Amino acid sequence: MNQFLETYKFDVFYAVTVLAIAVALCILTTKLHNWLTKIVSVILPGASLKSINLIKYVLWVLWFALTVIALCFIFNERDKQTNLEQYFKLVAYLGTIAVITISAVVLSNLWFKYKTHEQNVTDLKPVNYKFVRSVVGVSMVFVGILLGLLIFPSLKDAAKLALSGAGVLTLIVGLGAKEALGNFVGGLFIITFKPFKIGDKVTVKGGIVGKVKSITMRHTVIRDSQNRMMIIPNAIVSKEKLTNYDLGETKYCEHIEIGISHTSDVDLAKKIIQETCENHPLIYDNRLLIDKNDGNPMVKTALIEINEEAMIIKAWAWVQFSSDAFAFKCDVIERVKKRFDDEGIKMPFQHRNIIIKS
Repeated sequence: MNQFLETYKFDVFYAVTVLAIAVALCILTTKLHNWLTKIVSVILPGASLKSINLIKYVLWVLWFALTVIALCFIFNERDKQTNLEQYFKLVAYLGTIAVITISAVVLSNLWFKYKTHEQNVTDLKPVNYKFVRSVVGVSMVFVGILLGLLIFPSLKDAAKLALSGAGVLTLIVGLGAKEALGNFVGGLFIITFKPFKIGDKVTVKGGIVGKVKSITMRHTVIRDSQNRMMIIPNAIVSKEKLTNYDLGETKYCEHIEIGISHTSDVDLAKKIIQETCENHPLIYDNRLLIDKNDGNPMVKTALIEINEEAMIIKAWAWVQFSSDAFAFKCDVIERVKKRFDDEGIKMPFQHRNIIIKS
């Protein structure tokens, strides 16, 4: 045993030192992981820790790979250690780039999640953070891959070209990503000019009505009243005409049209419709102070059309939120129908004369 230690004392010392450094790095990695986990749990309660765990696992794999390569130096002659040195440098470089890239993406995502959470709490607009988070994440991964390619001589020139601003643009155009680039630019226009934000109720040309669920680099997701998710490319959304019911003021003027028979009392019908709207719990008083002082009604009604089938009475009634408009209209129509029945107002219906010839 003593002879073995005397003969291989340098190798034993080298191996013990390498293993000690590897163990120390693993312990340091674990402590760093626990520290990050504690901070994230405090700042973002309930947030997923899978991304932080990924950093720990990648570091452990890197330490293990470097340790194995370092120990292999013991079993190789000095004149044959050149390849091992190259492998060690390659793994160390690629591992470092991978750790830095993953850490940057994870930390940026956590920061954006924190800002989004902060904006939601203060009822501000989180759409910018969600979109920019995707852009930043993809950009970091793209740069990390290019930096990793720099170590390979055959790909070094291409990587340097791609890292330059003109190179990135040339690469995108060269890949034929015209549609993807259009969607990306459309997304930038959306977050820059803010025609809508997440949670807004919008109508896109083509009859798509719903609330904005999310905005990504490629598309905008709109959830309709049937809980279906409509995925629309950003290039289309930024180009088409759309209606935003929540942009600026949230109040909404609902137009209610009800037909009555030609023999019914128009004034009584208008009074019933007006009273029904004004007594509804969802009604919103949009009158100015001068209108109130002048005694102008809260709900305006008018006979707007007389045709061969009916006389059409229209009411302009305001609700505080556009999301209440449909329920308000349905409820008012039902109540008006019941009042019409009680007051003798006839609803129109078509008459058909059937002549039977013998």
